[in-house]
Amino acid sequence: MVKTASTMMPLGTPAPDFSLVSVDGRTVSLSDVADAPALVVMFICNHCPFVKHIASELARFGWEYQARGVAVVAISSNDVAGYPQDSPEQMVHEAEAQGYTFPYLFDETQEVARAYRAACTPDFFVFDGQRRLVYRGQFDASRPGSGVPVTGEDLRRAVEAVLAGEPVETEQKPSIGCNIKWKPGGEPDWFDPAGVGH
Repeated sequence: MVKTASTMMPLGTPAPDFSLVSVDGRTVSLSDVADAPALVVMFICNHCPFVKHIASELARFGWEYQARGVAVVAISSNDVAGYPQDSPEQMVHEAEAQGYTFPYLFDETQEVARAYRAACTPDFFVFDGQRRLVYRGQFDASRPGSGVPVTGEDLRRAVEAVLAGEPVETEQKPSIGCNIKWKPGGEPDWFDPAGVGH
């Protein structure tokens, strides 16, 4: 299983704009969550074993923090021509199966993934009330086969700090997962062709 790490976009970066269609047919934009005290953007997909490993806890994280006013969105940017299991139709089934209550958005052009410098699935970004990046990295230290419990503690710690009006720890560990499946010829400059995983 080839592993790809987050690019670790610079802290303080403003949240790149997005306007994408969700599995329920709604278009969700950055402006729709302007009033939320924090924004969590996560790049996931249906088939990745790293995402499957944390999916149930990801669903729990979503409804817990949405109930507290946090904006949570998930984005799938994979090339569906090469990976039809990540198609919008399959995203609908995945959201239902996992119990995702957050918008699950399809980034067909992959422009949003490039704007966020998203490299792997899963890849997580937390923005504060001013939509400045305060956290990017792993959900927690658990990986498939590691035996480490899935808790989402790293992501939770960052969101809790934002909600409490406290600074987020700047020592952050990159997420590890399968690389985003870029369309042929559309790979960004940070894409490592050796990191072609599942």
